[in-house]
Formats: sequence, structure tokens, C-alpha cells
Amino acid sequence: MNQIRPADAALTDWRQAALRFEAEIAKAVVGQERAIRLVTIAIFARGHVLLEGDVGVGKTTLLRAVARALGGAYERVEGTVDMMPADLIYHTYLAEDGRPRIEPGPVLRRSQDLSVFFFNEINRARPQVHSLLLRLMAERSVQAFDREYRFPHLQVFADRNRVEREETFELPAAARDRFLIEIGMEAPTDPDLRRRLAFDPRFHDTDSLVAEVAPDVIDQGAVSGIAAALQHGIHASPALEEYVVRLWSAVREPAKSGIVLPDVAMDSLVQGGASPRGIAFLIRAARVRAWLEGRDVLLPEDLRAVFHETMAHRIFLEPVYEMRRERILPEFCRAVLATVPAP
Repeated sequence: MNQIRPADAALTDWRQAALRFEAEIAKAVVGQERAIRLVTIAIFARGHVLLEGDVGVGKTTLLRAVARALGGAYERVEGTVDMMPADLIYHTYLAEDGRPRIEPGPVLRRSQDLSVFFFNEINRARPQVHSLLLRLMAERSVQAFDREYRFPHLQVFADRNRVEREETFELPAAARDRFLIEIGMEAPTDPDLRRRLAFDPRFHDTDSLVAEVAPDVIDQGAVSGIAAALQHGIHASPALEEYVVRLWSAVREPAKSGIVLPDVAMDSLVQGGASPRGIAFLIRAARVRAWLEGRDVLLPEDLRAVFHETMAHRIFLEPVYEMRRERILPEFCRAVLATVPAP
């Protein structure tokens, strides 16, 4: 196992900054170490993040803490059923002189300096809004006022409630595929931690919790360069590359790869998904995970650590199984990793 060499000073220093970033987030969000690590991976893989979970498990608190610890301009919007695409670009109002005025909306307000765009309860917004967001995520640009605005440092962080379905709109497949990673957040199960969350007043004031997080721990403007450097600096062996190809085949054609799930016809389970972009995102995330662990070589454990969160939302099931998606997909991902032999 190769450790990152002392000569790689920039990557080593940035790794220490990433670990400090995680420690700061943990001040505000307890019992969610895996979610914090996955968000950190997404930041250094230059990918967008979608959080999903029950009401009140800390999704918004986590994203507010992340926005504070990341450097750069920050904007936040609340998804509502009456939101329209134009609401992201501009808003109109009547000035004191009675004349209409147009002001930049949350996307354009900080222009090219926008780094963190937090979309709260994204599934409450209409499909038209999702379409505009898709371009923003895919191209980091929008067209408005007869010109193109670019956002080179932008990362989108969104959350949605798992329980509430009234007045909500499911994200289209194309929009979900633009999220590098989908993270499920669950309530802590440790009894002592539950007792702290219930009785310690510190955890009852979200604003105070977020204020404890040190601001600008990471220079968001420099993340893109570091992200590119570590993607070139973390290497994969030929055996590891072959392992990834076998995983890809197993996800697309599980029956041919010997994947078995109870009460599921494996030859008619998967409708599509696991595109080249999805596999590329898996590798990007796994390389960041290896870097955070202090290595410059990719191992199977790095792939397993991010496999479900980067691949599950890109696997589309046949309609007969789609209603059982939340149960089948975790089992399917575990079965793939358990069946395909690792080098």
C-alpha cells in the first residue's frame, strides 16, 4: 500500500484541510460521520449532492454547516409548489416611485462568484424548475438577459424529505443523474447519542450549532485545481480496472453475472442505467476516498465505500419492481459487491 509521498505537498496539505473540514461539520451534526465523509468526497470530486431522509434528521443543518465551512458565495432557495424557473434568475417588484424593477435572483445575484447553491426541499419545485436546474448542474451556466452566465466554482446541494409526498414532484432521471451522490440520512440509533439529542439544549438551536462551525475552512475557488490533481495522482492497477468492468457488467446484466435476489426475476429487473458517466463518477468518488485515507492507489474498499451512493440512483428498474425500489436497490448493490470477486 502506497502512502502519499512527502513531495506531494499540496495534496497532503489539502488532505489535512479536508479532515479539518469534516471535524468542523461534526461540531454541528453528530452521529452522521458517514454522511459527512460522503459530502466531503463529493466536494473534492466536484460533484453535486442530494440528501434524502425523514423529517428532522439533520439534512438542512448538515448543508448549512457545509455552506459555512466552504469558502465562496452562498445562496439558498426553498422549493415551493408555485416556484417558476424565472424565480431563480430574477424577481420583479414595484419600487417606491410605482415603476416596475427587475433584480437578479439567487442564481445571478453573486454571478460567477457563486460557489454553494443550496436548494431546500427540491422535490416541492415543479418539473420546469428542475429543467433549469439541470442545465445549471450539467454545464454550470445559464442564459439570461441576452448573455451567458458561467459559474466555474458552483456546487449544488439539495435535500428532500422521504416521507412527505403531497404537493411534491419526483426528480426526472436526467436531473438525478447529475447528482454525483445521493446520501440517505437516518436518525442515530445509539442510545447515548439519542439521549444527548433529546435533552441537551445545545442541539435544540440550529442557528447556534451552525455558528460554531468555523467559516471558510476550505478555499472553494481552489478546489477545482486540487480535485483535478488528485484524480491524476490516485492510480488504479490493471486488476482493479478489470474489477470495475466486471462491476459495471453486473449492474447492467445481473442475471449473466450470477446476481441473485429472493423473489426477483434477475433477467427482467434492470431497465437501464449505469452509464459511462455513472461509472466515471464512481471512480472519481473512489479516488477521493483513497486520498482521504492517505493513499495514492485505488483499492476495492474505496469502490465499495461509495458504490451504493453513486450508483443506486442511476439504476432504473422495470415498472413491476419500481414500487419496491427502496428495498430492492440496497439489496441489489450488496449482492453485486458480494458476488463479483475483488482482486
